[in-house]
This record gives sequence, structure tokens and C-alpha cells, in this order.
Amino acid sequence: MGESEEYHFNEIQAQWAAVRGKIRQKVGDALFKSWFKPISLISFDSGILTLSVPNQFIKTRINGEYFDLLKDYWLNQNKSITKFKLVIVKAKSDQDNSITYSSKQVDVSTQNKKVSKSYDLSENIGANLDQRFTFSNFIVGKPNELAFAAARRVAESQDVPFNPLFLYGGVGLGKTHLMHAIAHEIKRMNPVRRVIYLSAEKFMYHFIKALRFKDTVAFKEQFRTVDVLMIDDVQFISGKESTQEEFFHTFNALVDQNKQLIISADKSPQDLEGIEERMRSRLGWGLVADIHPLTYELRLSILQAKAEKVDTKIPENVLEFLAHKITTNVRELEGALNRITAFSSLVGKEINIEMTHDLLRDLLKSSQRKVNIEQIQKKVSEHFNVKMSDMSSARRSRTVVRPRQIAMYLSKNLTSRSLPEIGRRFGNRDHTTVIHAVKKVEELRNHDVSLDEDVELLIRMLES
Repeated sequence: MGESEEYHFNEIQAQWAAVRGKIRQKVGDALFKSWFKPISLISFDSGILTLSVPNQFIKTRINGEYFDLLKDYWLNQNKSITKFKLVIVKAKSDQDNSITYSSKQVDVSTQNKKVSKSYDLSENIGANLDQRFTFSNFIVGKPNELAFAAARRVAESQDVPFNPLFLYGGVGLGKTHLMHAIAHEIKRMNPVRRVIYLSAEKFMYHFIKALRFKDTVAFKEQFRTVDVLMIDDVQFISGKESTQEEFFHTFNALVDQNKQLIISADKSPQDLEGIEERMRSRLGWGLVADIHPLTYELRLSILQAKAEKVDTKIPENVLEFLAHKITTNVRELEGALNRITAFSSLVGKEINIEMTHDLLRDLLKSSQRKVNIEQIQKKVSEHFNVKMSDMSSARRSRTVVRPRQIAMYLSKNLTSRSLPEIGRRFGNRDHTTVIHAVKKVEELRNHDVSLDEDVELLIRMLES
């Protein structure tokens, strides 16, 4: 590596350090250690940034849930990045694989790998429940009262009240908390009941593993003979046809046996993209419970409950300030509270509004315009009485095209997403389509008073 190349790479490494620091502040230590700490910087060449992860599990998680976050922080550091590559590079201590890396490829040799004839399917299943997530410490309010009541009914019933129970809502609103709480309560009331809780990506991992070891019989036996099957984040099997097929048959087998299924996702069954119609229909069979964005009252209650569990005294006006300013989800509320209590403890200063504002300046700034594309699509769909799925469909009727263009216009003006990203979220449309939509809405707002009022109202609702 020449001097100029070495200098260039050192600059990229410095940018990577900055990105990691900002992500750690954003997601907290626990999530950072689990998903981002294992990521390594490999190269930056001709606009292509290559990062490595140690296994497929982490790669799937990053691609599925955190890719936009990772991409946005990188682009804030380096605008010249045109493409991101996430590759798997296993640790050198793994004697079964020899890995060589070049800027263009990762070569994995498995010729000497010892493949056993069977595997333990129960590995890690049900062992990943968080002891903190119980019904007793779940704060209930209007946005989540239906989901909470349904979760308790399922957990406390010996029969099957509705099948499946389908919980859906945005990130950090409490879906996973309720899933863990259900599992804890079921096992507390009847320890002999067989319960499996796992994420959809973990279900997919076990299914692929069963195929690889030619042991699908053990897989079917494990998943189709339980009393309760709980699948978290089912949207992650979107586009995975073989996994969906197996999940479909598992679903039917358990329903036929009157066994309980509990599913969570980020969208309602009918709005899940990349999921077969028959699967979406099955998911909507039972009770579908939406967890809405948090109200001010619920945010304040959550902060008060968490503040009671820390040693540091937090004034009520600081909690009210946080509840007003941070409107996204529980994780950001908890992260803000952790940051100010840690700072107070480390530097020995009392917590007040001024200190809180200074310490959380970056978080408060980002929260002011924390509107995402899905929220825009949902609000526009409701306002114009069209289906959420029409936002990404190929339909060209005027009743659909105009709302879709307005949603693209709002996505461009209310979020920090790039034009290609906005296009992708509207049915993989080209960025030029987004540009056309933005210009069209701008023109219409100048001479169509009714449409201009509609857009203004939507902006106020989304930013409130």
C-alpha cells in the first residue's frame, strides 16, 4: 500500500470510528455490542465501502433492521460512498474454514470442513428470553391497551382464545416486550407447557440448517409438536419462499391441533410486503392488535417508572421535558434517561433542564423531524382513503397516483432519505419517478387550493 493509499485508508478508519461512536449513542451499549461491535472495516475503493461481519446471523440482522441506520451515519461522514457491501469473514480461530479476502471477494473454502450427520435443533431456542420483560413492568396506555389485554388473555388461558394473536407496530413500541412477557407468564402458570419463542430469522436459520443436514424430519417434529409457538419480527421472512412454505405448513399443523401461535411484525398482515397472499390471510385469522405510537401521557409514565429504578434523582420537569421532546419510541426514551443519569453520576452534577438540553442536543435535534416513510405512507393512505399497499403497487388510476405522489413529496421534504431509497420504498421505483412526483406536487400546490390544504394538513399531522 502506497503512502497516499495508506493515508486514504486511515481517513476512512477515522470516519468508521466516528460512525461507531454515533451508532453507540443512538442504540445503547447492549444493542451496539450485539450487532455493531462485530462489524469491521475492510476497504473503500471506487466509491464502494466494504464491511465484514463474522456470520450470516449478524448479516441478516443488520440488513433487515439496521442497514438504513448504518448507511445514513456513513453518508453523513463520507458523501462519496456509492455502494455498501456487507460480507461474511469468519474469525481466524475457526479451523474449519480458511478465509482469504481481496477488495473484490471473500473466498470460503469448506473442503476440509467436518459435517456431522445430525444437529441439536433446540440450540438456543427459548433460552433468549429477557427477564426484564414482564407484564408487571409493561406500562399500559391508550396506544397499547388492546395489545396488552390480548397478550394477557393468551398467556393466562389454558385454551386458545384466538389463533394467531398478531401484534404489530413500529420499532421500540413494545412488541418484543409483550412477546417475552407472554412466554414468562405461560411458563410460570404451567411449567410443563412446551413453548418456543424465537425470531423469524432464527426460524429461517434452523430451517436452512435442517435442509443442509438433510434432517427436516427433526425440524418438523420440533416445531409442530409444541403447545405455543411464538415468532417475533415475521417480516424478516419476506421474499424467502422456501421458509414461507415451511412456516405455512407449520402454522396449519399447529392450528389443526388447536395449539397457540403468537406472531409479531412491524406492519399488519395485509401490509406485509414479500409475503404470499395465503400466508397474509392465515396471519389475519385470529386477533390483529396494533400498538400505536406513544402519546405524551404514556411516554411520561414510562419515564417515571424507569426513573424510580435508578439511584439518581431526576426532577419531574426534566421527565416532562423528555416526554415532550422525544416522541419516537421507548428505546430512545430509555437511552436519553440512561445518558443523563450516567453523566450526572460520573461528573457529580445534579440533573436539570439546562444540563439535559445540552447533553441531549444531538438526540433532540434528530427527534424534531423523526418522521419515517412508513408513517407518511400510512397517514396519506388514511387521509385519501386508499390502501397502504397502493403506495407500492403498480396501479395507475388517478385515485391512487396522486396520493402516492404526495407521499413521495412528503418523504422527500420530511425525511433525510435519498431519492433512490424513497423510490425503493414505493415499489422499487426509479429515483426519477420520485423527482417527477415532487415537481408535480409543487406545481399543483401553486394553483390547486384544495390539494395545498391537504398537504399542509398532512405536514401538521406528521410533525405534531
